[in-house]
Amino acid sequence: MMTIGKLNIAWIALGAILMTGCTAEAESGQDESQSVEQKEQSMFRKLNEQISVSPQISLADVEAAKAEGVTLIINNRPDGEDPSAPQSADIEAAAKAAGIDYLAIPITHSGFSAPQVDAMIEALDKADGKALAYCRSGTRSTLLWSLAQAKLGMSPDEIARLAANAGYDITPVRPMVDGLAAGN
Repeated sequence: MMTIGKLNIAWIALGAILMTGCTAEAESGQDESQSVEQKEQSMFRKLNEQISVSPQISLADVEAAKAEGVTLIINNRPDGEDPSAPQSADIEAAAKAAGIDYLAIPITHSGFSAPQVDAMIEALDKADGKALAYCRSGTRSTLLWSLAQAKLGMSPDEIARLAANAGYDITPVRPMVDGLAAGN
């Protein structure tokens, strides 16, 4: 079992795990196990009633999010990762124009930090409705949500089940999820 002292070291090691464990999905932009029905319905994948995750969204997707009841968009992608994709300011402007709150918690391939997990917890706690988190493939958003839920005390098996239902695998952060959940 992971102890609190080892959690600090694990945050550092998580970057290496993330880079090796998520590269293939991030490059493809999609999880092949996603059903055709899910692809036709929405690119937003529901983790639970409060949050969905998505690959990179477009400006038009902001309106689709609003139509699905999203009141908060969380950007987990750093600016410049893909210069051809809409950048943070573009999505923020579209969100504000649509009456949707916006927050950037960029996650680079160097991994996650405790302040990022805390920011996700705070964002979801303050959200006045459904949230949509996105990154390149939805993986980093799902993994950040997983760490946040573990810190709040959700069962690691339940976190893994919900992520899998949305087409994501939390294996790259499962040791951290277990450690955070055990710390509660």
